[in-house]
Amino acid sequence: MTTQVTQDRPLRLTDLLTAADLDLLLVTGLINVRYLTGYTGSNGLAIVGPEIRRFITDFRYLEQAAAEVDPSFDRVQAPVDLLDGLSEALPDGALKLGFEEAHMTVAQYALVRERLDDRVQLAPTEGLVESLRAVKDAAEVAAIRACAVLADAAFQRLLDEGLIGRTERQVAIALEHEMVLRGAHRPSFDTIVAAGAHGARPHAAPREVEIRKGDVVVIDWGAELDGYSSDCTRTLAAGEPEPEVREIYELVLRAQLAGLEAARATRSAAEVDATAREIIEAAGQGENFGHGLGHGVGLDVHEAPYLRRRSKGQLQPGNVVTVEPGVYLQGQFGVRIEDLVVVTEDEPEVLTSIPKQLIVAD
Repeated sequence: MTTQVTQDRPLRLTDLLTAADLDLLLVTGLINVRYLTGYTGSNGLAIVGPEIRRFITDFRYLEQAAAEVDPSFDRVQAPVDLLDGLSEALPDGALKLGFEEAHMTVAQYALVRERLDDRVQLAPTEGLVESLRAVKDAAEVAAIRACAVLADAAFQRLLDEGLIGRTERQVAIALEHEMVLRGAHRPSFDTIVAAGAHGARPHAAPREVEIRKGDVVVIDWGAELDGYSSDCTRTLAAGEPEPEVREIYELVLRAQLAGLEAARATRSAAEVDATAREIIEAAGQGENFGHGLGHGVGLDVHEAPYLRRRSKGQLQPGNVVTVEPGVYLQGQFGVRIEDLVVVTEDEPEVLTSIPKQLIVAD
């Protein structure tokens, strides 16, 4: 299934272009191209303006584009290096062309500048399409909810099979395989399974190391379905945990619940981060929580808005974000608890359903 495109996406982008004093935007980030046009291939550009919607690809993707690209976009064939065909795809006359500075290399910029004559003024832009993507419509929320349901079911199957005696890598592969069997296109990121001291690495890669009785195990996983992603983390105990483990777990859980409660449209992203972070800092563990509280999830598993100390802006209804505080004790263990939540006008809607009390697994 291709990404559902609503007609208001290019219209809303046009409003942003007018505010930025731009005539057109050259969209080169593939996820942004997909969001605006529906195209899921690996070589495509879009040009969007008040009176122009053009999609550009090469001969290899013409049939795919005919099936996927929203009919409001004209489809243009270009050489495999699409930027070589940019000049012919632009309208005549002087214009100010915005480009996505985060998605264009210095070499690509030089090529574009070389190919275009002086009538075209190039202007860097930052996060225009990403700001639209940050606010999900009902269909997008439904797609992300479906990802979470699938991923939760796969995780529950994993728990039924037990952890002790299996390697971290075996557990990760089993979880990813179960998600695909249940309909996921792929995992939304490389699954993290980290036992014991390895769990003190927030982005640990699974090892060929057996999970032993007494280990604390951090599992971070998600499913990709119809282009959208989910993201969840649970920390488990392989056998009865030590008292210190329960103490740290309860601390992280208090912070996580407070962060979830704060994830409302009336709060700024930085305030939500601070709500959870202050609980961990008050317990003397602030230096062991070194990452942001969360991030947006959608067509990309890490996208705006970001819940960080220095984040700008307020949350909005339709934001879908993670809330994932953690405490990482080097050489001992780590604890992270993460849920996926939809920001609404009222109570936040938590999409992940795995219980959050400390699970003791066999």
